[in-house]
Amino acid sequence: MMARAVVFAYHNVGVRCLSVLLARGVEVALVVTHEDNPNETIWFDSVAELAALHGIPVIKPADPNTDAVLERVKAARADWLFSFYYRHMLKAPLLATASQGAYNMHGSLLPKYRGRVPVNWAIIHGETETGATLHVMNEKPDNGAIVDQTAVPILPDDTAHEVFNKVTVAAELTLYRCLPALLAGTATLTQQDLAQGAYFGGRKAEDGRIDWHSSARQIHNLVRAVAPPYPGAHTIIHGLPARILQTQVTDLHAQDRPEKCLYTEHSKIFAKCGDGSILRIVELELAGHALDATGFVQRFGTSPLSLA
Repeated sequence: MMARAVVFAYHNVGVRCLSVLLARGVEVALVVTHEDNPNETIWFDSVAELAALHGIPVIKPADPNTDAVLERVKAARADWLFSFYYRHMLKAPLLATASQGAYNMHGSLLPKYRGRVPVNWAIIHGETETGATLHVMNEKPDNGAIVDQTAVPILPDDTAHEVFNKVTVAAELTLYRCLPALLAGTATLTQQDLAQGAYFGGRKAEDGRIDWHSSARQIHNLVRAVAPPYPGAHTIIHGLPARILQTQVTDLHAQDRPEKCLYTEHSKIFAKCGDGSILRIVELELAGHALDATGFVQRFGTSPLSLA
C-alpha cells in the first residue's frame, strides 16, 4: 500500500525533499507552503511550482494552526506529515493528524543549532562542519528524536549561501537514505542530548552590523554569514553607510597603523581590527556603490581612516 503524506515545505530544502518523497513513491496528498514575501530576496526555488508540476494541491495559509487548515489536513488522511524548511511551528493538533508520525528536516547537526537560521549561526560561531538532520516533530522546536543526519564541511571562506547549498544536498541525501526504513517502521530513533547544543533565534538585517572591536576572524565570520543573497555586513565609513561583502583573514601585522582603521597598501584595502589583527576587505560598497582601493585613495587619501 502506498504511503500517503502531507508536506509543509519551503525553500530549496523543501523542493529537494519533496522531490525525494515523490521519487520514493510516496503519495503527497497536500502541500502547505508560504506566499513569497515581496520584501524578501527570493533567490531559492519554489515548492509551489514543483507541487503544481505534479498536480498536487497547494495551500498557502498565513497561519497553519487554524481550524480551516486543520480540517484540510485531516481530510487528506495522511500516514505521514513532513516539514521541510517550513517557517511556522506546527501545533499539536496538526502533528496528530498523521497516523505514522510527523518529521522535520533541520539544517544543522542536531542537537547543535536548534531554532532559526542554523547555517548562518554556525558560520558566525566559526564551526567547521554542519549538516542536515531528520527528526521527530513535537511542539518544542528541533528537540525530537533523530532519525538520521548527514554532515558537510564549512570551509574557512565559505559563505552562508555556499554552505546552504551543501546543507540542501545533505538534506536530500539524509531523506533518501532513511526514508525506506522510516516508511517500513524499522528506522532506529536516537534521543537528543539537548545539553550538547543550544537554541538560536532568528536574525534581522541590523544584526549584521560590524563591531570593529572584534578580531579579524570574528568579523570575517560575520561577513560570510550574511553575504548576499543575505543583507550583508554593514558599518559606517566616514559618516556614510557601507557594506562589506567579502573579506580575507591575513597573517599580516601593521604596528604603524592605529587600531580600528581602514587603510590601503599594495592596491588593496585592509582593516586593522580591535585586537590588532588584519582583515583584507575584498569587496566593499560605500553608499550603494562598489569601491576598490584606487577609488578609496581618490576619495579618502592615504591616511588611515578611523572606524567606530
